[in-house]
Amino acid sequence: MTTDEVPVGIDPPCWEVPGWRARFGLVAGISGRGSEVAPFDLGLWTQRPVGEVMTNWRRLRAALPGFPGQVLAHQVHGGRVLWQPGRDGWTLHEGADGHATDAPGLLLLVTVADCVPVYLAAPESGMIALLHAGWRGTAAGILAAGVRLLCERAGVAPPEVVMHAGVAISGARYEVGAEVPDALGIPRAGAGPWHVDLRGVLADQARALGVGEVTVSGHCTAEPGSPFFSHRASGGTDGRMVAWLGRPAAA
Repeated sequence: MTTDEVPVGIDPPCWEVPGWRARFGLVAGISGRGSEVAPFDLGLWTQRPVGEVMTNWRRLRAALPGFPGQVLAHQVHGGRVLWQPGRDGWTLHEGADGHATDAPGLLLLVTVADCVPVYLAAPESGMIALLHAGWRGTAAGILAAGVRLLCERAGVAPPEVVMHAGVAISGARYEVGAEVPDALGIPRAGAGPWHVDLRGVLADQARALGVGEVTVSGHCTAEPGSPFFSHRASGGTDGRMVAWLGRPAAA
């Protein structure tokens, strides 16, 4: 089922996964690119001035109240998912592409600009996970790792888990070499190059794992005029968005 993120504000530009706040009490969303004059770049390793990027981070934090703690990582396109206890402040880990927690007030974060942010929740337990899934991480089994960690910690089975594959590059615009379909176990037809629908691959993996509810965003980062950053469409010069997932702390 397709469920497109909807804009919820313009300063800073924020888009929300519809239904997750009302149904599960969760804040799930992603930032947008902003204007060409003042792009809302949140990439810690992009070419924008450091002061500008950190100002954008402060603006994002102000726009998402109820989260005294935020956690992210230096991502490596792998399959490692970290369990995160509740904490205040801003924490940056090394070498991980996913986070899971049961702590209210802790906002899970991943950076993206074509790769898929994968939102996972076991609503009855209050446990959540957020993954950064490029083709390498998808091939490395990051979705299975996230679902397994969530189920083990929550004491639930996969049918009790819900998933959303968020804003990312579409299959029509994701042209790849043979190494990508080969790593993902996708048959190659013709001489190539080939196109891969990474969100479709993740949705298929989720269903094979027994995940109870799967939705997929229809937004494409690489289409002309997209309100999101695209590493591929920009030739590697674009900034980064941040996807987030969390349960706000009680007032």
